[in-house]
Amino acid sequence: MVVKTITVTESAYQRLKSQKHGDESFSEVILRVFPKMATADDFFGICRGTEEDAEEFQRKVKIIRKEVSKNIEERIKRVSARFNSPN
Repeated sequence: MVVKTITVTESAYQRLKSQKHGDESFSEVILRVFPKMATADDFFGICRGTEEDAEEFQRKVKIIRKEVSKNIEERIKRVSARFNSPN
């Protein structure tokens, strides 16, 4: 097993130490608290839909993204108007 030495601040060390369970090692704490991040490959083949289903899903996602972007832009305009209006 390869071992690496890292430097952390006292507060980071105390926070990590507070997460330990029993005789758990710091490596075990880190692996438990920070599990492996999923990648796209982890999800490949998980859906059983057709190519058409995937295309329809993508179309719906694009529509939702446009609606969300429009909503955010409108909110920004309203907030900006409030801050820029004379009282």
